[in-house]
Amino acid sequence: MRPRTIIYTGNFFFALFSALTAYILLPYLSTFMPMAYTGLVISGGALVAIILFPLMPQLVGRFGIQRIALTFALLESAMLFALAVAPGALVAPFLIALSISLEPLLAYELDLLLEATVAEEGTTGRVRTRFTTAWNVASLISPLLMGALLVNSDAYGRVFLASSAALVPFIVLFATKRLPTGVPPKLSHLRDTLTCILHDRDLAAVTFGHLILYSFYSWAPLYVPAYLHAVLGIPWSSLGWMFSLMLIPYVLIEYPAGWIADTVLGDKEMLLAGFLIAGASLASLSLLTPATPIAVIVVILVCSRVGSALIESMTEGHFFRRVSERDVNSISVFRGVWPVASLLAPVVGSSILFFGTYQLLFLLTGGFIMLAGAGATLLIRDFR
Repeated sequence: MRPRTIIYTGNFFFALFSALTAYILLPYLSTFMPMAYTGLVISGGALVAIILFPLMPQLVGRFGIQRIALTFALLESAMLFALAVAPGALVAPFLIALSISLEPLLAYELDLLLEATVAEEGTTGRVRTRFTTAWNVASLISPLLMGALLVNSDAYGRVFLASSAALVPFIVLFATKRLPTGVPPKLSHLRDTLTCILHDRDLAAVTFGHLILYSFYSWAPLYVPAYLHAVLGIPWSSLGWMFSLMLIPYVLIEYPAGWIADTVLGDKEMLLAGFLIAGASLASLSLLTPATPIAVIVVILVCSRVGSALIESMTEGHFFRRVSERDVNSISVFRGVWPVASLLAPVVGSSILFFGTYQLLFLLTGGFIMLAGAGATLLIRDFR
């Protein structure tokens, strides 16, 4: 199996385990604590990742990318297995927080491995969107599997067990095949790298756009399933196929969008459209009631992912045109927006739910995505 194919396959199984648990985290935690507090556990895990991220370039230089990725995958699988055996109200939030902290770190390692296989930057959009398409195919399958596991009851332990097992092929692949790591990483002080990015309007804008995207990835997967299941009363068996349909745009849109960005338009126009569509769709969830037809809910969910698929393909492609695998600090800052968003977004969500409703949450967060996303897009310098 070719190195890039191994990385694509590894990303598939990474997504399978991640997406399996994403939709059930808050409902699971709400069995131990009030819903308004559950987001704080997610933020706690993100805080751990933020503390660890500045250490990643040095760890990469000392131990190597592949060895660190394999170690993270083994730890992740072990913690998910522990969650599957019902650890209790004190241990479960701790394990979830640690599991969440490892996800962006593992994604960072895969970024570096993939960048080491890219020789010509003119192919970056297509290489990156193949990579994300592997993730998106797994994300499409995961809700169906989740719905099947929870068809008769809210037995969340089954989902954690399946998620742990999904990492086994990842571990086997990375333990048995040596992957290229490119030239030695170019290390610099992370503070200098952050200053450099902030003084480069284009890199700062695309990094901020990526932060907005990952804020959406916190608000939508965490709060939408909880709202649809607990408030509107839609069973997990129905939510499984609804979420699977919702994720189809990622599979159908991202690679063509990357090709169009590489060869025809550039990134800017599609990025703006993505922010407007994703934000408007999230805000429109505030209008749902128990009487809303399922078909209408599915259309809104699908539209939200049309928007986020455009944002993801454009921000990923635009950033990685500007860097190589040697720029491990720049990549760590870019990928570090994942835990930053995972820290801030649930705090915002919990704060709104303390004083307001789900409707207010969706209206405010959707409006933020539209306005802030449009501002970030205007600052990007298109390469075409």
